Amino acid sequence: MTPVLPSEPFGQLPDGRAATLFTLENNRLRVRITDFGGRMVSIETPDRDGVRDHILLGFGNVAAYSDYGGSFGCLLGRYANRIAGGSVTLDGQTYKLSKNNGDATLHGGAVGFNRVFWTVAAADAEPLPKLVLTHVSPDGDQGFPGEVITRATYQLEADTLSLSFEARTTKPTVINLSAHPYFNLGGSGSLGVLRHEVTIAAEAFLPTDGAQIPTGEIRSVAGSPFDFRKPALLGSRIRQPDPQLFHGLGYDHCFVLGTDGAASPAIRVRDPASGRVLEIYTDQPGIQVYTANKLSGAFAGHGGFIYRQSAGLALEPQDFPDAPHHPNFPSTVLRPGDICRRTIRYQFAAE
Repeated sequence: MTPVLPSEPFGQLPDGRAATLFTLENNRLRVRITDFGGRMVSIETPDRDGVRDHILLGFGNVAAYSDYGGSFGCLLGRYANRIAGGSVTLDGQTYKLSKNNGDATLHGGAVGFNRVFWTVAAADAEPLPKLVLTHVSPDGDQGFPGEVITRATYQLEADTLSLSFEARTTKPTVINLSAHPYFNLGGSGSLGVLRHEVTIAAEAFLPTDGAQIPTGEIRSVAGSPFDFRKPALLGSRIRQPDPQLFHGLGYDHCFVLGTDGAASPAIRVRDPASGRVLEIYTDQPGIQVYTANKLSGAFAGHGGFIYRQSAGLALEPQDFPDAPHHPNFPSTVLRPGDICRRTIRYQFAAE
């Protein structure tokens, strides 16, 4: 019999539902994941001196995630990011969706995949630590058509945490699957991420309007504060007076990735102070980069430290936001008989 992952109670929601916390660990990484929202609660990695610390923003019990809201560490669906007007039209039929971000649908609506309990299909400690979660989203959930069955697999191998998705539907629908971890490679006591050095394999990004909805333009990063093709500190760009940075109060944009899939890193983040490095590999066409612009300092997380603006860096490999309204974007339509497959790999190092 395969040994199971260590698990423990993770508290209760106000309605009494109990959460469980699972630990995936090897000699390099320690990752903790809860079944509520399928979220990554913590990742502990060593710095250049071998000292481990939390590098995710997160909390010590499930009630905090419920109370504080947001998308800390969670799985995103049915549709990560925004859909304008809270509606989609498929095969001539318009579907009204849950609006939870002004006139838009954000991360699947008011009760997206981040607000549900995922079913544990497997929790194996060997041969590699692996947690398999499944969720059945019924036809009409948050207004989306079709029953969608989603499978999310976390697996730990050496210095890499991988997350793979599979989704099937009973009716034509739209889908965009991702995760929303906030990273701070400096550790739980770090002042923020503006001194992180970032490299993004993107020649273009998606400009947005004032409501942070993509305009449909695919714009070159050249000559703009969105050009991270060569390493640059976040803080060296984020306060430049570009209209796009006013829309999101900082970076909150989808970068258009290259065509080599997961063969090379989509993004590389390095904290010069600790030496910690994160590289993300993905087969998704874009990655949303969000500098936690709306964290207000209203609550504290790991280590008792208050989370303020730029306390973390959310990195969300995904399909393009609002793709159903932009024919020039890669399609996010999923039809019966097809399978949506997506992969994200988080690789950690220290130098």
